[in-house]
Amino acid sequence: MADLRVPEKRFRPELEGIRAVAALLVAVYHIWIGSVSGGVDVFFIVSGYLITTSLLSRMVREGRINYLENLLGLAKRLFPLAFTVLAVSAVLSIFLLPLSTWRQTIAELFSSMFYFQNWQLANSAVDYLAQNNTASPFQHFWALSIQGQFYVTWPIVITLVYLLATKILKTPVRKTLLAVLTVIFLASLSYSVYITAVNQPWAYFDTFARAWEFSLGGMLALLLPYLKFSNRAHLIMGWVGLAIISFTGIVLPVSTVFPGFAALLPTGGVILVIIASENGQAFGVQKLLGSKPFQYFGSISYGFYLWHWPLLVFYYAYFNTETVTALGGIGILAITLVLSIMTIRLVEKPVREMPVKHSKKRLSKVLVALMTPAILVGLSWGVFVQASSGGTATVEDNPGARAVSENIQPSKEAKLQPDFLSAKEDLPTFYSDKDCFSTGSVSSKLKECSFGVTENPERVVALVGGSHSGHWFPALEAVAEEMNMRIDVYNKDACRFSSGDFDGQLDEACMTWNDNLQERLMAEPPDLIFTTATVNSGDTVPKGYLAKWKEFEGIAEIFAVRDNPRMKVDPTLCLDELSVDNCSVERSKALSDVVPWENTEDIPDNVTFADMSEYFCTDDTCPPVIGNVLVYRDKHHLTTLYSQTMGPALREHLEPAFEKLN
Repeated sequence: MADLRVPEKRFRPELEGIRAVAALLVAVYHIWIGSVSGGVDVFFIVSGYLITTSLLSRMVREGRINYLENLLGLAKRLFPLAFTVLAVSAVLSIFLLPLSTWRQTIAELFSSMFYFQNWQLANSAVDYLAQNNTASPFQHFWALSIQGQFYVTWPIVITLVYLLATKILKTPVRKTLLAVLTVIFLASLSYSVYITAVNQPWAYFDTFARAWEFSLGGMLALLLPYLKFSNRAHLIMGWVGLAIISFTGIVLPVSTVFPGFAALLPTGGVILVIIASENGQAFGVQKLLGSKPFQYFGSISYGFYLWHWPLLVFYYAYFNTETVTALGGIGILAITLVLSIMTIRLVEKPVREMPVKHSKKRLSKVLVALMTPAILVGLSWGVFVQASSGGTATVEDNPGARAVSENIQPSKEAKLQPDFLSAKEDLPTFYSDKDCFSTGSVSSKLKECSFGVTENPERVVALVGGSHSGHWFPALEAVAEEMNMRIDVYNKDACRFSSGDFDGQLDEACMTWNDNLQERLMAEPPDLIFTTATVNSGDTVPKGYLAKWKEFEGIAEIFAVRDNPRMKVDPTLCLDELSVDNCSVERSKALSDVVPWENTEDIPDNVTFADMSEYFCTDDTCPPVIGNVLVYRDKHHLTTLYSQTMGPALREHLEPAFEKLN
């Protein structure tokens, strides 16, 4: 059986040009448009094309792939620039980034070093508790992580296919590989379409949802000799392909619809350019992409991609802004270009010129030496953060809400609690157990945990809903023993206790979770169901809430607390630079002047409302710090410590609700 034709082995300058365009698009979209361009998808398919071509020719020629040499070869191309950027960015982060971002930044530093940044971001993307994290200077390493995972696994795929074809099936190697790549393409694309539909934030960073792009590049490498068209067709295809690559980010909301079917657009553009360049015309796209300026920029595109993002993040931090001026953007691009050229000449080039076969030990030592600074900075930084964060918070020094309810004033020498290093992690204790709450837009599984007085309690309170119910848990726990109360936690992030989605905010998994919760509570009714009464600064009680509460009339009492105010900016970031007054919001902008339930009809008789606004706002403002305690760990979630200090005040509202049960 004849095998597929082997394409002519030649240098393809247009590929460097495609890389140049992709890198520039990524940077320009990040800096000025504030979105993503689809440029990384271009990188993925080009990588699939080149690596498949290289590994397959080596496998056919030598009958094997030396994995150690292959890994060292990859390391000498990837590590010098990557670890230089990581080390420099880590040091600058210490001086330029707010303290509250340090833990996240350190975690992303190490995930970038070891090429699993995409999984780190995937987990953060679906973790409601982490969605308020600000972008770190290492976030762009997610694409490099996926490429690194591909580079490590692809030699194994090529080897297994070669053995399958030559030793077992006795079939042509290239045809067998094409069949395998087609299966990978179809399986990965099908999964990508599915997971993008049900959980797009996760899908965006999922290696398995991106694998089809690399396999498509490999399929192109095998089929290219057969993709011949007329001269006019090649001319048109090339320029159309370049236009598709350039304008995908404008035509499509890449960050919210990729990968899925939508990613076929930029990858299709790359395919058109490569096919057109195979039979280049006098005015074909390869003349532009293969020109010396494009080739040169393509040769430094890796460094350009690595440097542009941390410079952008540091620009935001240094100038305390969320936008980039025209001049500022040009400056970022210029510095990125200079740093790319310098580090490639001084760091990457000397290492890349070292031969792998005859200098394994020396090359390994050089690579370890290049990796060491970033690792040492990360470890030292992490140890410092761990040693410096936390501390004992006493009511005397940190009364929090008790400064309002009991007029306890903090000492002037007391340090703010929780500190900025710890604030993001200051979560209710039930979040430490994954079996106590549901997360993500797919899971509708009902999870339950009990706290407080778990044996022979006088009262049982079911705490239900999402994070805005969950952050009241510390307040309930603080008075649980005094009130002889068991707290049953039923929590699903971003999911309100509602009978329907009246404002487009609740997904199907949330609605199913609510049905499961209702069935559970109906089977064993608690004395009190604790939930939120409003959403944000709304001036009425949501209809879905009323309908859900009505279903429990005669079964359980509802205790509904007014939603807390929201800050304009994350206080942990604002207070790092400005005063409490400057980080406060006007009460009129954070809370409705009308008490929502006084403006709502058809409220069921089994509802007791609690308005705790006096513990968040004065008559004029809503400050981020009360009684020397940081009220919020982000724009709208309470810190555990502040919630705990609200325990006595909450008890005063709970007691009348319990009396209604007698």
